[in-house]
Amino acid sequence: MRPMKVAGIFKTGVEDYNQIAMVDIRMIQRLNNWQPNEIGGYEIFIKDYQMADSISNRLFVALPPGWNSRSIPEIYGNIFDWLNLQDTTVVIVILIMILVAIVHLITCLIILLLERTHMVGLLKSLGSRDQTIQQIFVLHGAIITFGGLILGNILGLLIYWLQQRYGFITLPEDSYFISTAAVKITWEQLVWVNLGTFLICFAVLLIPSFLIIRRISPVRALRFD
Repeated sequence: MRPMKVAGIFKTGVEDYNQIAMVDIRMIQRLNNWQPNEIGGYEIFIKDYQMADSISNRLFVALPPGWNSRSIPEIYGNIFDWLNLQDTTVVIVILIMILVAIVHLITCLIILLLERTHMVGLLKSLGSRDQTIQQIFVLHGAIITFGGLILGNILGLLIYWLQQRYGFITLPEDSYFISTAAVKITWEQLVWVNLGTFLICFAVLLIPSFLIIRRISPVRALRFD
């Protein structure tokens, strides 16, 4: 029996870490009858955890006989399987969001075109080309897209700040290993997401405007009310 003092308890939410204690290495050496220069192993930190398996294999080949090397995905495979599942879920959610945004933009532009059929016919009768009229509606759609991006970014950053400060979005700890949703912003990714969204939406706007404007007849449009 060795009396010990618990300096602190840290809750991780991960069941695999429930029975791990951080203690002075000298106590471990006394319990295992090790010499002061003997240890149980080294822990190596790398920048990209996806390289862990390949680096572990290279170390295993270079180590002396009887020594072993294991990567963190090997030791805690269930945690990394869960993380990979979350990455797949994120990709699916982003694709669904892009699809919904594209459908809404196309619908919005079609409604704008149908409401301005009389105007399109009048412009054509005055000699305007299809490309010129198309640019008007595409520019209008781009302004709507840009405004939506600005409002979306403001709302997203506000939710990010509130979550980071108050943690009002909670998660079932048994399933997600954490009690509140963790948030982190990479500004470079934010810029690329906004730029990519704008370019995709702008390209999508060209299709309905080009197809519909070409089919509008000035004579029928001026009679249309």
